[in-house]
Amino acid sequence: MRAVGFKEFGGPEVLRVLDLPEPEAGPGEVRIRVHAAAVNPTDTLRRSDASRYKKDVPPPYVPGMDAAGVLDQIGDGVSTDLRIGERVMAIVVPDGSHGAYAERIVVPAESVVRVPAGASDAEAASLPMNGLTVRLALDLLGLSEGRTVAITGAAGAVGGYAIQLAKADGLRVIADAAPRDEQLVKELGADVVLERGDDFPQRVRAAVPDGVDGLIDGALFDRRALPAVRDAGRIATLRSYSEPGERGITFHPVMVTDYARRRAELDRLRQQVEDGLLTLRVARTLPAEQAAEAHRLLEAGGVRGRLILRF
Repeated sequence: MRAVGFKEFGGPEVLRVLDLPEPEAGPGEVRIRVHAAAVNPTDTLRRSDASRYKKDVPPPYVPGMDAAGVLDQIGDGVSTDLRIGERVMAIVVPDGSHGAYAERIVVPAESVVRVPAGASDAEAASLPMNGLTVRLALDLLGLSEGRTVAITGAAGAVGGYAIQLAKADGLRVIADAAPRDEQLVKELGADVVLERGDDFPQRVRAAVPDGVDGLIDGALFDRRALPAVRDAGRIATLRSYSEPGERGITFHPVMVTDYARRRAELDRLRQQVEDGLLTLRVARTLPAEQAAEAHRLLEAGGVRGRLILRF
C-alpha cells in the first residue's frame, strides 16, 4: 500500500512515498480507501518534532488527521448506517505508521460519516479535524446566543470555520484580517473586522470597551490575547497552551482528540455544510508524491483554505 511519511524528523525533504502493509478493519473499526487527505499545521509539527510521538513507537511515521474517500471494509461488531462503497470522511489520530496520508486507513467507526452532499473528496477532507477543532473550542467557551467572540487567524482554515460556526451558534464575531483578507473574512460572516497584527487585542478592547466574552486563538497569541477579553472571560487555545490567567480569565486548550469519536458532532458539521452554514475551502490539490511541496507551501504562510493530497 502506498503511503507518505518519514523515518527521521526534519524539514519537508524527509517526506517519502512508502510501501506499507495494507491494514484490515478490526472489531469496531472501518477501512477507507483514501482519495484525499488534508495537510494541516499539526502535520508539519509531527514531521519536525520527535516529542509528538511516544518514544516506543518506531518509524516509519505517517502524518495526517483528515481523510475522505470510499468505505471499503467494516469490522466485526460495527453498528452503522454506512455501507461499503459509500463516500465518507474521517478524522484520524496518527500513531506511528497510522495516519491519513495513505491509500487505505483504518479508523474507529465513530470517527466516520458521509461526505456532505455535493462536496468533492478534496473539499470533504478539509472538514473533519478542523471543523471538530472549532466545535470543541466553542463548546469549551460555552457562550450563549448573543454573546461576543473574538477570533484570531480568521482568514485561515480553522479561523474561517470558527467564524461560520460561531455565527451558526448565534454569536457576534469580531475577527482579524490583513488588508488582502478583509473581504474574505467579511464574506465568511464576521460582524466586525479589525486589522491583523500584534495590537489586535488592543483593537478589540477599543471596539468592545468591556472586552469580549470569549476568544478563539487561531493565531497563537496565547497570553498576549488577554487584553481583548473581559473579566472572567475564556480563551480557547491551540497547541496545548494553558496557564493561570488574570482577572478571572481562564485558558482552555483545545485537544481535538477529545472529539475524535464524537460522530454526532462530525455529522452535525456535515449537515451544516449541506445547509450552507459552512464553506469548504480548498487552496490547492497536489498528488501525494508532492507532499513535501505541500508542507513547504504551508510553512511559507499565506495559504487560504487547505492544501489537499490526492491518493
